[in-house]
Amino acid sequence: MRYLHTMIRVKDLAESLDFFCNKLGLVESYRHESESGRFTLVYLYAPLDAEQALNTKEPLLELTYNWDTEDYTGGRNFGHLAYQVDDIYKICADLAEQGVVINRPPRDGKMAFIRSPDGISIELLQKDGALEPQEPWVSMANTGSW
Repeated sequence: MRYLHTMIRVKDLAESLDFFCNKLGLVESYRHESESGRFTLVYLYAPLDAEQALNTKEPLLELTYNWDTEDYTGGRNFGHLAYQVDDIYKICADLAEQGVVINRPPRDGKMAFIRSPDGISIELLQKDGALEPQEPWVSMANTGSW
């Protein structure tokens, strides 16, 4: 397993970039905008992580800016931790056997979400792209929220 990024939601992207880049000294690695999803993702790295961050896109801070106005309450502005895994189906099966609820099953062979005992969302991402979709994951519904 490899640590990838932490995601936080931001209300004002320009203000957040000013804080994280101009004041704190983080550097923008890349960004992704989704017109259909109405959001922008901006990935930042710490200067001492530059070589690794630019080569492997980790470890990063992901700023998620939702274009529609929303006030975040109850910690909703903190998004999730993300880890890369060698076999998403195996780790999800192992976790489920240990009583961990798979909130968002890896139906696509690429991504799953679980929650820590304290309710922190944890994203699991398949290394080297998606695996071939397979049961029981393809037919499994979401459970709760992530």
